This record gives sequence, C-alpha cells and structure tokens, in this order.
Amino acid sequence: MSVDYAPFFEALGVTLSDEKRLTRALTHKSASHGRDLGYERLEFLGDRVLGLCVADMLMKAFPKEPEGALSRRLNALVRQETLAEVALEISLPNYVILGKAEEESGARHNPAILSDIVEAVIAAIYKEQGLEEARKFIHKYLEKRLENTAKPPKDAKSALQEWAMARKMPLPAYTMTDRSGPDHAPIFTIEVALPGREAVSAQGETKRVAEQKAATTMLEKLTAE
Repeated sequence: MSVDYAPFFEALGVTLSDEKRLTRALTHKSASHGRDLGYERLEFLGDRVLGLCVADMLMKAFPKEPEGALSRRLNALVRQETLAEVALEISLPNYVILGKAEEESGARHNPAILSDIVEAVIAAIYKEQGLEEARKFIHKYLEKRLENTAKPPKDAKSALQEWAMARKMPLPAYTMTDRSGPDHAPIFTIEVALPGREAVSAQGETKRVAEQKAATTMLEKLTAE
C-alpha cells in the first residue's frame, strides 16, 4: 500500500525523496516479514547524530557548566519520554508501519517504539540532506525543551541517592519484581528500598522509567514525613 508521506515531512520542514529510506525509518520489525527492513539500523545512526547535535547545543547554551551538569541536561533531552513527546508533536503515530499483532495490541502509541523511530527519522534526514539539516530538525523540537534554569535538571534516582548519602545511609536498592506484557510492549515493576523505610514499587515501559517512578514515589513519601 502506497503511503503519502508529504504531509508528514512538510510538517517537519524537510524534503526527503528516498521513499525506501523513509519507509525503513518508519517500519517496525514486526512488519519487515523476517527481512532486514526495519528501523533498527537507522535508529543506531540517529542516536549518534542526536547525541552529537544536542551535546553541541548544550556546550553553546551553557559555556560555563561542567561535564556532569551538561550530561544531566543531555540525558533529559534525549531520553525516551522526551523523544516520545516529539513523536506526538509531529504526528508520527499516524505513519508508523506495524505488523498486524502489534497494531492490534496498541504498539502504535508505545513510547519506546516512537522514540526509536524519531531517531530513525533523524538518521534519514542526515543520510539524505546532511548533518546541518538533521541539526535544524533536532534544534526545532528540542531547543524549546531546554531547561534554562540556574541548575541542570536532576532525575529522581539521583535526588534519592543524594538524600541517602546526606544522611550517611546505604544507597537505594532497586529490584525488578515483575515483568509482564508482550515482548514488544513490556511492563516492568521495580521496587526501591531504603533501610528503615517501607519499600515502594512502580511500573514503566522500561526498567529505567520504572526506577525513576519508584524513586519519585519514595521521595514524595520522604518529604511528607
């Protein structure tokens, strides 16, 4: 079935003519019929292009910050949740190519799949139009998400670790207690424990997301004491 990609790429502000590459960037392995026609290789490249361009953007935006602070800012911009937000902003779910089973299970709106395809689209832009056009796309959707605050963003796991260290306690312990759902859309349950505190659990589409949610819940409990 022929797909009209023109509205999609017009919304992105780019012009790509290689339909084969576009199709690959948008195709999940469930629809590749056992052949190497999915987005994984392009995602691999796009991840590196994304990291380079965001790192350069941060170096220019925060010329006096040390490496550790810049790393936290970079991680906040390239993480799965942020890229999934970009995917929704550019209406990417409307163009994802999936196998029948994945389509029926709702994989079209899976944040992990959407974030991977955003990286594959970045690679497609890079391969056809070069680094500067890929950089323009990245800046267009990520620069406005840059947190221009006095301090770089701190994730919940880091904040909880600092809370424990400040009180000379052992570091928080994270344990995966359950994994459910199909392989293409797993749900992880992670428990975080601190000595003398009741353990809390949270679920997420990836272990990292579940750990962050568990840490957030634990911090909320600690600050309410």
